[in-house]
Amino acid sequence: MLEFGHLTHVGLRRDLNEDTYYGDSELGLWLIADGMGGHACGEVASALARETIVREVRDGVPLAQAIRVADEEIIRTSRRRNDSLPMGTTVVAARVQGNRFEVAWVGDSRAYLWRDGRLAQLSQDHSYVQELIAQGSLTTEQARAHPHRNVVTQALGVTDPAHLNVATMTGELKPGMQLLLCSDGLTEEVDDRGIADTLAYHDCSAQECVDSLIAAALDGGGSDNVTAILVRCH
Repeated sequence: MLEFGHLTHVGLRRDLNEDTYYGDSELGLWLIADGMGGHACGEVASALARETIVREVRDGVPLAQAIRVADEEIIRTSRRRNDSLPMGTTVVAARVQGNRFEVAWVGDSRAYLWRDGRLAQLSQDHSYVQELIAQGSLTTEQARAHPHRNVVTQALGVTDPAHLNVATMTGELKPGMQLLLCSDGLTEEVDDRGIADTLAYHDCSAQECVDSLIAAALDGGGSDNVTAILVRCH
């Protein structure tokens, strides 16, 4: 049995929430899209990503392919609108079918897995600082304070479909495991240890856990829109 909690908040420094999300236990699909671009374009891009991915998955299209279709759709819409700046969005999505899960992502919205009392980051950010970490020229701690930590190297609507890297990974979802999806508004303010401490509380519901995570992000400064979805396997 799957239980999930979900919440989004505009944060403390933004007027507009350009994050969007979706959750459906019957379809076995959860996703978060973090939009970017001026003049509410990010809001349009993230909503388009959500609608396109949900529609495609409902029609039986594999998750990674559904994300590719969303990229093309956002690019087309942007061209029609003739915006001076391209509108874009990150996306992180999870599909659960039976006892298997798949996560797919583009950008720096993240997926984590809680298993056997430990938190593991499943996704690898498509970001400038992640590339520096991979090269060994930056530590994870240094990356958290880097001035360009919010620069993504891949985004739907911005990355040409020919060069779009939809990263995926799969695994087994067993009772007691928890899948966390979040926008960078959470990871910007709450480190992995803080996330792990929250997920370790077995007395609270998935929704209470999510509420605590969002509250922690706001306590940390709430510098960005923040969204989290927690899927628990019972």
